[in-house]
Amino acid sequence: MNISCIIVDDEPIARDIIKDHLEKLPDFEVKAMCINAMEAYETLYTQQVDVIFLDIQMPRILGTEFLRSLRNPPYVVFTTAYPQFAIEGFDLNSVDYLLKPITFDRFLQAAQKLRERMIVRRDNEKTETERTFIFIKQNSKLIRIDFEDIVYVEAQRDFSMVYLTSGSAMMMSMNIGMVETLLSSQVFLRIHRSYIVQLAKIIAIIGNLAKTELLDLPIGPNYRETLLQKLNISF
Repeated sequence: MNISCIIVDDEPIARDIIKDHLEKLPDFEVKAMCINAMEAYETLYTQQVDVIFLDIQMPRILGTEFLRSLRNPPYVVFTTAYPQFAIEGFDLNSVDYLLKPITFDRFLQAAQKLRERMIVRRDNEKTETERTFIFIKQNSKLIRIDFEDIVYVEAQRDFSMVYLTSGSAMMMSMNIGMVETLLSSQVFLRIHRSYIVQLAKIIAIIGNLAKTELLDLPIGPNYRETLLQKLNISF
């Protein structure tokens, strides 16, 4: 499994350190090194990559702002000297958050998380048309939940709450980005950084809200166009 990536950082030394770490990992391939978000936009326009190693404190456009602007972003590992951005970084479903100076041992942990995400995504792509359920661990049991019984999923930091047609809710010990990879993209759609909804459970679109039988869910501006296309709605 080859994992393609780009490095986005305005500091030459920081770029070189990450590149050096990646060159020690045979399954990672550096496609480009960008000094700012504008260069990263141009790179992503011309080629598809699996991962962005993304600095936060950059001139003109912050790394977090850049990530929010991407409609279908690759996996992201934030690389920064500023720990105060950590909560925001994980709210954006980054795979990891590395503080500079980045040691190789710590970098290996992030690389392993990326490998695990890639394996899950690859397996899901192979079986997506066949999958109609997931299993959720509750205490010592694994409980099967059919897709048709899920109304929506809500992010709660590193965990996610799955809300069912019965009105009950179940917690999953993974962030919403991971949950998204387990759900069929034919049935579910991310409509906000904090919400995934089953398309068939949307009763109405009212302004920037998707109305379901349980709750009116906010529609993020970066997700609205895709949602309307999925629902065959035009204005």
